[in-house]
Formats: sequence, structure tokens, C-alpha cells
Amino acid sequence: MSIRCLLALTLLAAAGSVALAQDAPDAAAGDPIVQAMKTELTRSMQQLRLEQAQPPYYIEYSVVDIDQFIASATFGALRNRVRVHGRAVRAVVRVGDYKQDSYEGAGQGQMELMPLDDDTLALRHQLWLATDLAYKQAIEALTAKQAKLKQLEVETPTDDFARAPSVQMMAPLTRLEVDENAWSKTLESASALYREVPDVQSFDCSLQFAATNRYLVNSEGTVVRHGATSYTVNVAASAQAPDGMHLNRGHAVNTPRQQELPSPDEFRASAKKILNELQALRAAPLVEDEYRGPVLFAAEASDSIFLRLVAPNILGRKPVPGSPARTTGEYASSYKSRVLPDFFTVVDDPSATTAAGRSLMGAYAVDDEGVRGETITAIDKGELVAYLLGRQPIRDFPASNGHGRAGISPAPSPAISNLFFRSSHTLSGAELKKQLVDLCAERSLVYCYRAEETGSDLGASLLYKVWAKDGHEELVRGGVFGELDTRALRNEIVAAGDDYKTFNVAGGVPESIIAPSILLQELQVKRSTANKQKLPVYGPPPEGGK
Repeated sequence: MSIRCLLALTLLAAAGSVALAQDAPDAAAGDPIVQAMKTELTRSMQQLRLEQAQPPYYIEYSVVDIDQFIASATFGALRNRVRVHGRAVRAVVRVGDYKQDSYEGAGQGQMELMPLDDDTLALRHQLWLATDLAYKQAIEALTAKQAKLKQLEVETPTDDFARAPSVQMMAPLTRLEVDENAWSKTLESASALYREVPDVQSFDCSLQFAATNRYLVNSEGTVVRHGATSYTVNVAASAQAPDGMHLNRGHAVNTPRQQELPSPDEFRASAKKILNELQALRAAPLVEDEYRGPVLFAAEASDSIFLRLVAPNILGRKPVPGSPARTTGEYASSYKSRVLPDFFTVVDDPSATTAAGRSLMGAYAVDDEGVRGETITAIDKGELVAYLLGRQPIRDFPASNGHGRAGISPAPSPAISNLFFRSSHTLSGAELKKQLVDLCAERSLVYCYRAEETGSDLGASLLYKVWAKDGHEELVRGGVFGELDTRALRNEIVAAGDDYKTFNVAGGVPESIIAPSILLQELQVKRSTANKQKLPVYGPPPEGGK
């Protein structure tokens, strides 16, 4: 991708849930983008030739059109507000054949900006230039790849590209409709609440709304168009405890439906809640130096654990040439082995649009490689039985199951859609807490821990001591989890709740995790060793003062 393309696209994010539609290939006749793609692809397949080089056996064009509204406010004042519209194309030319081709390194395609006006000739001109460059890069990539493979011993070779049936689907285009002035005022109003908490050091309220339309045309006959929307509002605050420890709190709402966004009053209430939690953390005691025992994770905390420790490891990614591994990640050698307790089943379902009372960001009909998304049981009763795959085969999995996805990245890769963690036996919240306290008492521990939230780094964002004698709770700060890894999930989870929650992930590839509370019988909790900094030398500016 060119530098100018990267700079232009850094503000753009891929959107959420797809608008599903019946197949309607005739609708392509009225779409100038699709027509330009089809016409230029046909011309390229017929005329793209270079002396003493193989012609392409496959060409693909994918276009992403994003209209985005971004705004943020801090300390009661609007900091930025921008409406961004961008359109980019990725041209992929494959030289060789399905068994061994040029798709490696620079041969993974050429990405460029496209004209925003629907001028068919201008669109075709950009496609022509991108295709020409992609073809030349593919020829060089195949030569380099073949030279490298001659030096390697490949035990079980797999094809480079999986065949797939052609798909025709023309879903409705989506548009971003938003009251920019009203939302800007909401951000300003909510961020002005910092005045009630003088010790806060940063307090940001922001939003990112997007409408994305995606187009895909390939030489196998696939023609796909679908639209999606994504809405994110976020509150983030930070402060320092009296001993200098940095404290952070935040809350985000990610949804594919504008109707599910909080009202102005609800948004202000969430901002106020974040400030109150930050104040409570400043006054909370530090965790003890080290603890090992039962820990209960609320559903709002377990989702990020599953997202970090399970989701990446069920993706079927082809390893580097010469590697004997089936795939990459911590589950690379776990096929048909137990990776979770036997009461857990994990299913990825791109066709699901709602769960636990919320719309899902990860829904789609056709993936970004032109393959219909399939519902896949990846973990059955604790045993890993399948991987999520795009069109790059791995050992024992020669075909795509429709999970090749891309944000605005140069190339699609395997990704989850809507990942459901289902337990065959669940407990209520009260039953889970009782089991936590009982485990604590069995080990003669004075207290145990309950995590209300975990951060993206799996740190303890909101952590409570739970006293064994009466079950009362006390907020603590500075806790981090040790040994929280895939082994702990496999061996230490002893119970799951009935409180399934939906966690939508926006930006990049939109995804959703649907998971319950979990109880681990043993986990290490220790005090953070992060460096502390001195408090500000003097206080914040007074209201109306000097």
C-alpha cells in the first residue's frame, strides 16, 4: 500500500453488522463501481501478459467505501470533529495455480485510493494501474517463493489457495445518517462533568460512527456487494492515587444499530459512573503482595479473557513454508485435544444478528474472500474439533469455511465473527458467589477475589476482595493476574454462570464475543510493579479563579 493511501485511511475503520439480502445479481447493472470492476477484470484476464512470464490464473478486486463521523470532547470542550469519506481498492493477481502460486509478501496485492465520484472510466483507470502493478509484483513473488522452497523440505504440502464456488449477492447500500450537532453537544456536556472531580487528570468523551460498503469481484464469477454500519461511543478517564499509581477507567458502547446507542442522559450517567469509580479507586487500598486461590470473573471480565486467549488460537493460519505445524498459535498442536473444560462448547456463527439482548457486530453473509460464512463448532465439549478458515488451506482443512475477513488491511485472514461460549451447566450469580466463598473457606483463606472488569491487557480493572466469613466485598487497586493463560482456562475453570453478555469489538474486523461469568479454582493475583510517578506539583485551575 502506498504511503498516501495509508495516511488517508488511518482515520477510517471497518464497520459492523452486515445488512443481509437475498441474492440479486441483476442489481449490479445499476452500480457503476461493480460495473467498472467487472469490465476491467474481464479485460485484465484477457490482456494481462508479460513476455516469458505466466499469465494470471486468478484476479480479484475488492473495494471498501467508508463514510465516517469522528468527534471527541475533553474537559467540557470539543477537541475534534470531522467527517471522512474514503474509498480504496485492493487488486490481487495470482500467478501459478491453486496448488502453488505467487500469494506471498508483495504478491498479496496492491492497495490504492479510488476516486470518490462514480465515474466509471476513472474507476477503471485506477483498477488498471493497480492490476498492472499487482501482476508485476506477483511474478517476482512467485520466483522468490520457488527459490526459497527449493531449500526446504516440506513434509505435508498443502495447496496455496482453496477453490470456492462463485457467489452472487447484491445487498442494499448503507448510508451514515447522524445528527452531528446533537452528538457534539452530548460529548461536550458529558465531558464537562470533570468539574465535579477535581483530581481527574484526563477525561475524554468520544464517538466514531461509520457506514461501510464493500464490493468484491473475482475471476471465478463472484460478485458481492454488502453494506454495514458501526456506532461507538466511549468515555475514558485517568487519575493518580495518593501514592502516585496511575489509574484508568473507561466504558464503551459498540453497536451496529444507531437505535441501541445511549440517550444523552444515559451517556452522561455512564460518564458520571466512570468518574465515581475513579474516585473510589483512588481511595481503595492496594492488593496484597501475592495471592493464589479462587477468582470469580463476571461476564464483563471473562469476555476479554476469551477474546485474548481463545479466539486467536482457533484461527487456521498457514504456518511459514517448511514448518511441520498445522497452524499457528497456542492451539497449533491441540487438534482433537481438550482445550477447555468438558462443559464448554464454542460456536462461531456469522449468521447470528442478536444475542443476550444486543445486536452483534460480527454478523455477515459472505466473507471478504467471496465465501459464504458457515457456522462452525470449533470446540465441542472442551475438545478442539475445527479451526476457522479463509481460502488458505492448512493440513487436514483443505477448504474455506467462510472466515477470511479484512478490515482496511491489505489482505484478508481468518477471523472470528460471533463467537458463542456455551456451558452445559450454569449457575446463578448467587450460586457462583457461594461456590467462590466455599472454595475460599475450604482453603482456609480469609478472602478471595471477584473481578468485575479486565482490561485489554488482562489486568484487573475493577477487582474486589470477597471476605470468606460473610461474603462482603471491598474494592482494591493495583492487582494483576499471573499465570492467566490457555492452561488456566483448560484446567482451572470449575463453573460458569447463566448471565451471558455480548461484547462487541469495533475497529479493524468487527467481532462479537458472547460469554458468561466463570469461576477459576486457582489463579495468582499479585501487586502491579508498574512505575509510579510523582503527583502534579500544584492543583488544577479553580472554577472562575486565577
